[in-house]
Amino acid sequence: MKRSLVTTVIVGVAVAGIVCALHANGLILRFERAAIARISDYAGATRVVSEKWQYVFVPLLALGVAWLVLTSVSRRGMRWLFLVLLIELLGLSWVCSLYRIFFQPLPSIVAVVLAWLVAEGWVFLFRRHRSHWVKTFFVGRLSNKELRRLLEGAIRFDPQPGVHEVSVIACDIANKHGLAASSEPAVFAETAEEFIRDVADRLLEAGGYIQAADGEGVVAIFGFPDGNGEHANKAVRVALDLVQGSRERQRNNGETSGNCDTHVGITSGTIIVAPLKAGERPDLLTSGEPVELARRMCAANRLYGSHILIGTRTFDLAGNAIVARPIDFLKETDSQHRHEIYEPLWLASEAKPEHIARRDFFWNGVVLYREKRWAEAYTEFQKARGSDDEDDAPLQFYLRRLEPLTLNLTELPSD
Repeated sequence: MKRSLVTTVIVGVAVAGIVCALHANGLILRFERAAIARISDYAGATRVVSEKWQYVFVPLLALGVAWLVLTSVSRRGMRWLFLVLLIELLGLSWVCSLYRIFFQPLPSIVAVVLAWLVAEGWVFLFRRHRSHWVKTFFVGRLSNKELRRLLEGAIRFDPQPGVHEVSVIACDIANKHGLAASSEPAVFAETAEEFIRDVADRLLEAGGYIQAADGEGVVAIFGFPDGNGEHANKAVRVALDLVQGSRERQRNNGETSGNCDTHVGITSGTIIVAPLKAGERPDLLTSGEPVELARRMCAANRLYGSHILIGTRTFDLAGNAIVARPIDFLKETDSQHRHEIYEPLWLASEAKPEHIARRDFFWNGVVLYREKRWAEAYTEFQKARGSDDEDDAPLQFYLRRLEPLTLNLTELPSD
């Protein structure tokens, strides 16, 4: 944005200086009397628009046209806008002539045309390379707002292999396999398509880069290519909004909970981004552990009954802004390494004291469960219960695990 503003000032001031100099020498007026005599009669006018107004109109129009050209992702529509502006300037001169007022439109017209040509030339010379790779790698994967920032240079991206610190969010239909088994293929395809389109649009609007949007769900990356240090915070906020929006739509449509609910997995870490030059259409390679883990955490929601699961790194980065609780460990498929996963519940700014208390009881229960202190863990989990109409699936998951263990303890003979 700053670069575009500087360029706009340079182009606008230069064009305005040229036009104002021509106007001051009277060159434009002599040509104008002959060119537009049928629109505005100078000889028959009783009043003339002050010269001072010309020195106001010309810079404003030059700066405005330069700004529109330099900040627009698609400039084709701008040409029609400028054509309408030129017609309006001629129309204004004609209307003034009806009241025997002479308004000289040619300086403003020259300012519009010259500013447009100079700005287009600037874009062609200095943005040709950037525009090429923006269209190649990012159209359809970033929102128009983010594309504009890339074109303006507000977001710096070097189309070379590199490492980026990001947060990856993976979204999928909660009961996808059950829905596929119980629905006709055409019905399932329509539902999946609607889900993918809606989630992808929401993630785009939030500033995410769409890495994938297909039958396996939607994967978006926050922190790339903008390098935003708040990527984890933003990803979790977006996930909470997605789940809340899904619940509201189900209530409004009278759907059964879980029929087409949303599952989300979020992990933070480093990924490698590199351009793929082979093939018919160049693309970006985005690879790294966060992408795989985000998909696995998204799928793990089915086991615990949760809606959103985040990794340890995401919890560390966004922990101050959210209220979350530990759920379990996710094991690596090819090693003994484990990743602790958390469930974000509310934004910290929206959480009530009773929410914090229930989270703490649940947290204590998880700690005691891991220490195999079954009876104490069961007591803490009971304290974490909410209202009777609230469905807390992760809490029920742990209670079901603990019930047979606590029952065995009560049946053991005392010494």
